[in-house]
Amino acid sequence: MRILGLIPARGGSKGIPGKNAKLLAGKPLLAYTAEAALQAQGLDKVVFSSEDDKLIALAEKAGLDVPFKRPADLATDAASSLSVVQHALAELEAAGDRYDAVCLLQVTTPMRNAADIDSAIESFRESQADALVSVIPVPHQYNPHWVLMQEGADRLQWSMGKKIIGRRQDLPKAYIRDGSIYITKTKVIQAGSLYGEQLAFYEMDPESHVNIDTQEDWQRATELLSDN
Repeated sequence: MRILGLIPARGGSKGIPGKNAKLLAGKPLLAYTAEAALQAQGLDKVVFSSEDDKLIALAEKAGLDVPFKRPADLATDAASSLSVVQHALAELEAAGDRYDAVCLLQVTTPMRNAADIDSAIESFRESQADALVSVIPVPHQYNPHWVLMQEGADRLQWSMGKKIIGRRQDLPKAYIRDGSIYITKTKVIQAGSLYGEQLAFYEMDPESHVNIDTQEDWQRATELLSDN
């Protein structure tokens, strides 16, 4: 199975202007993901997708392959990750470069390393699932079985139905995507999904998790890197 490592980044950012090129602990944010991807043994190739010339220059300096420039319409807030991945696959396939799966690595999760990528790829291969996502556990107090949803103007309902699980010890494990790693079979992507029908997972360490979207996230990433 040939797996493509795809690192997407665009020039625009509302929460932290220019964050993908901004220096985090002395290095451009995108450099952390570039280094992890290039060190991973399970990726057959790593490419960078962007519409921004400054980011492309930084990516090439970091050692990433930039075989195409992303169209401007795929670099807006409205553009989906799926459309960006589909575009990359189409560009590479047009050049005769085909892959069985894509490992999508977002720049905004700099704490993920090469060992995480390789372990996730191994889990994906063994699972034979359509896709795999990296996750972190949901604290028990936020478990879906204990979450209340608003119904109408002044009523609540249990999100998982009327049967209540009373004891914390009886709650099923629940996870959220942490944004670090997405691996999907090419045929599933071409069919219009990043997840497919069978979704496997790779659990990350919640203590070192950060997905940078706000200034507070940036500060947490700085603190985590200073502790390493």
